[in-house]
Amino acid sequence: MIDNYSTDINAEVISVYPNNIKVLVTDLNDFKDGQDLKVGSYIKVPSDDGTMMLIGIIENFSIEAKDNGERKYLIQANPLGIIKDGRFERGGDSIALPPKEAAPARYEDICNIYKNSVETKKQFEFCSLSYNRDIRIPVDGNKFFNKHIAIIGSTGSGKSHTVSKVIQTAINGKNGDFNLNNSHVIIFDIHSEYRSAFPDANFLDVSNLHLPYWLLNSEELEEILLDTGERDNYNQSSVFRMLVTANKRKHNNSLSKVFYDSPVFFDIDEVENALKNLRDETKNSKANDRYMIIGESGTADEKGDSSTTPTCGCKLNDSERIEKYFSKKYSFYSSKNSHITKGFYADGTLDKFISRFSEKINQDRLSFLFSKKSRGQQFEDVIKTLLGVKEGSNNKNVTIIDLSGIPFEVLSITVSLISRLIFEYGYVYKKMKESKGENTDFPILLVYEEAHKYVPNSDLAKYRSSKKSIERIAKEGRKYGVTLLLASQRPSEISETIFSQCNNFIAMRLTNPVDQNYVKKLLPDTLGAIIDTLPSLKAGEALIIGESIVLPSIVLIDQCPKDRQPSSNDIRYWEIWKEQWRTVDFANVKELWIE
Repeated sequence: MIDNYSTDINAEVISVYPNNIKVLVTDLNDFKDGQDLKVGSYIKVPSDDGTMMLIGIIENFSIEAKDNGERKYLIQANPLGIIKDGRFERGGDSIALPPKEAAPARYEDICNIYKNSVETKKQFEFCSLSYNRDIRIPVDGNKFFNKHIAIIGSTGSGKSHTVSKVIQTAINGKNGDFNLNNSHVIIFDIHSEYRSAFPDANFLDVSNLHLPYWLLNSEELEEILLDTGERDNYNQSSVFRMLVTANKRKHNNSLSKVFYDSPVFFDIDEVENALKNLRDETKNSKANDRYMIIGESGTADEKGDSSTTPTCGCKLNDSERIEKYFSKKYSFYSSKNSHITKGFYADGTLDKFISRFSEKINQDRLSFLFSKKSRGQQFEDVIKTLLGVKEGSNNKNVTIIDLSGIPFEVLSITVSLISRLIFEYGYVYKKMKESKGENTDFPILLVYEEAHKYVPNSDLAKYRSSKKSIERIAKEGRKYGVTLLLASQRPSEISETIFSQCNNFIAMRLTNPVDQNYVKKLLPDTLGAIIDTLPSLKAGEALIIGESIVLPSIVLIDQCPKDRQPSSNDIRYWEIWKEQWRTVDFANVKELWIE
């Protein structure tokens, strides 16, 4: 039974709606009962028989002033649920109407709401109630991580600290006495913020990241090596596909099925040779299966004198021809001779493509894709590196992929490739475990910092591959133990397909009206006016909503340890400007700039 309220609390429920209750208070100080009430605080309304109480969250205050100077206070609250038999349940339609009295929810009431809402073994804590820091707020760790998460907030709201604290708490959770738990987190770090928060992490950047080009799928390959116009050019796109497929089959002849998208090795230098040979090839005008290769055309001059008139040419079927063209770059007799005609692809349409192709695969900035070391990586070693799996006992819970040094034109492709590999790994691993009658035991969280940078709400071709990969994870990933954490200061610019799949939201201060309206549209209607608090939240405060938490709550995120904070602090302009003039080593800056 719940104790009845004393009659000296001057608060009366004057109206009840499905998503709103109004309380008239005559003596505000008496009503507050020493508590610091504000928007986001909780009030309670008992049933007449005292067996249960309705809990509501305060949405706003207003004052009603009468001509005689008397003042009454109106509190509007959103009903959240009821406490019955010491447990909180969502929904309040079982309270008999009309309830009469109301009062601020006491510490014990609120503790009961949160403490009993999640089984102890499932509790995951990284925050406390904003207006009472003694009240810890647990979320259901299973429901939090196996459903996609969105952490949103304007610059300076504490978003990076929140991301860091959530992951730090996750990797430190242990159900026993051992060194490393079984958490697996990959952070796509676009601003080099998280290395200081996770100094022991598996750190990958452009200097030690090796992603063999042969793991790229068709869209990713063509996005790098063909521009938009060339991808729409049938000749260029089709010849490239044909050569890549043929070269994969050449180097993987032990496999029965090899396709253009198969993640198996092919030699890109051999593809370059073939492209150039197709561009330059000439044929015997009277025999289309005879190709006029200098030195191999059946002429009297086998040294390759192009002035010698060839007699017939080198006879090759299509497969022999492509196989030969892979081996090296050949020279061909000129089509000026009346008996010689240009090859099918020697009409100039490949010139621009081949020029770009050669430049890209030899570009130092793309060595993490095309260098000899990258192309020689073993498939399983690439996956192990991304997941922080090391030899011996040097495994890592967190892998940080520093994207700051990745050329912008291949940023989305890099994210796409890694995301797709991790998703496909999760898919295959689960199937393997299921074949043994077991469940997957290697769940992975992918963290996309500033997600709007590479999965924007845009149809531009340069984002096509990354959006496709991440949208697939958003739709299907959780079934295979791969979930997303999207962190962004511009949620309105994130692909709506991806963002709408999130089930847990940590919404921090948002000052942009477009972003506020976008978030309101995606969040439940039952939140009422609490969503309007987003622009006024303090740094470190957040509104947590979703399946993992018993009710929407305004919380204060725990601080990261001082030696484990992300390097996202604001620059102290005014303090630094008042100091003595600093000298800069511009020569060193230049060296780092052009590395």
